[in-house]
Amino acid sequence: MDTDLENKGPCLGVRHLQAVLLFLATAVNCIAQLNISVVVVAMTDAATANPDFPEYDWSEEQKSYILSSFYWGYIVTQFPAGLLVRRYGAKLMLFIPTFATALLSCLTPVCVSWGGWLAFSVLRLINGLFQGLMFPSVHEHLAKWSPPKERNRLGVFAYSGGECGSVIAMALSGVIASSSLGWPGISYVSAGLCGIWCILWLWLAADSAPSSRLIGGDERDYIERLMGRTDGFHDQKIPIPWRAIWTSVPFYALLVVRGAQGWATSILQLQTPRYMHGVLDMDIKSNALFTALPFLVIWFMSYVYLAIADLIMARKWMSLTTLRKSFNTISYWGPAAALIGIGFVDKNQAGLAIALMTINAGLNAGAGIGNMLTIIDMSPNHSGMLLAITNCAICISPLLSPLLVGVIVTDPSSRAQWQIVFALTAIVFFIGNLVYIIWGTTDQQPWDAADFLKPRDAEQQQQQQAATGAMENQIEKRKGNLSK
Repeated sequence: MDTDLENKGPCLGVRHLQAVLLFLATAVNCIAQLNISVVVVAMTDAATANPDFPEYDWSEEQKSYILSSFYWGYIVTQFPAGLLVRRYGAKLMLFIPTFATALLSCLTPVCVSWGGWLAFSVLRLINGLFQGLMFPSVHEHLAKWSPPKERNRLGVFAYSGGECGSVIAMALSGVIASSSLGWPGISYVSAGLCGIWCILWLWLAADSAPSSRLIGGDERDYIERLMGRTDGFHDQKIPIPWRAIWTSVPFYALLVVRGAQGWATSILQLQTPRYMHGVLDMDIKSNALFTALPFLVIWFMSYVYLAIADLIMARKWMSLTTLRKSFNTISYWGPAAALIGIGFVDKNQAGLAIALMTINAGLNAGAGIGNMLTIIDMSPNHSGMLLAITNCAICISPLLSPLLVGVIVTDPSSRAQWQIVFALTAIVFFIGNLVYIIWGTTDQQPWDAADFLKPRDAEQQQQQQAATGAMENQIEKRKGNLSK
């Protein structure tokens, strides 16, 4: 490709604006999703928050239902999300779940006061149904706007919004719960942030470079040329090669490694506040602040990993596949060792436990470069659908993990019971990465080509034409015999 054409893209352009909007999207939605772990503690132990608001006597089993209910809805809409974003575009499909999250957050305090933990679970389930549309849409938007040379940079930045949202959710939720707003204020703040983002998104977002009213001609051509797209590409309806996808070994390796990430993330996000409150005996405010620390480290370390990856690729020290597998190994096997160590500390070693959690989180920050962006590498044309499928594997873990933890951890202050939880998570990390090392790849798959199914269709058409011709010849012969 002509280097002059490659250099025409502006250093800062609309593609970077789209990444900023995606960063904010993942941030505000993660705030609304993850503050639940702090909210549940505040609602069931008013002495650690503002005691002027209602306190609920919920069992550990009921708390587990509340924590897992989101994912029962979330998993249902993953697969439809992949189809819907292909049909309607990411602009609409990202707006809908965020706007719905704003409305549901506003309704939470009133509904919980009326219907208790059951109403809370239903609201969370409905929220999960809507938010299941989000990440396939984010991935599809990245695939449309990220030239290959900038994919790591734009992708890591966009998804790091999740860590930013996690930091804000964990750090501020406890502070809000202890303030005059009480635990209901957490829901109202989440609703306001989601509403502000919706306005920005409708004003500034576009489904693709050609459809943006803000983009200049040079940047539009730069994006389209580097992605090998021609005039009319975005008007094509590329069929999904289902058979090829479901018989692809690298795709199954992605399913396994993404499922392992989902399990570990659900333990870190949903169970850490309970562990710190039960075993380390921390109150809600310090609990929230220290729980936010690992996510702050993830946010920071994701950019460290990105800088190292850019240096490695610029110097051509290793292939993209080797880079992603190396980063993923650090991100999975390092935390596996740290998790085992966490299970052996008690409340007299709270500082060590927090340090190990922070190390765990910092090492795991490389998973975005390690495996998530592999989906776009393998299949930019079907990235939204593939992420929807792999997210189903991810969703099974947080759907089941609170229920399993509820069975294992009958006494939240029992260190021995939490040791079992962390040991299981370490095993999942180890096996998931091993499968990825053996069978994973970043090579663009043959079935990603826009015309992959056309040769087969053409062959079938030729066979049908040949059969029709043979039948017509037989009819003509019979007519000839009859005339004789």
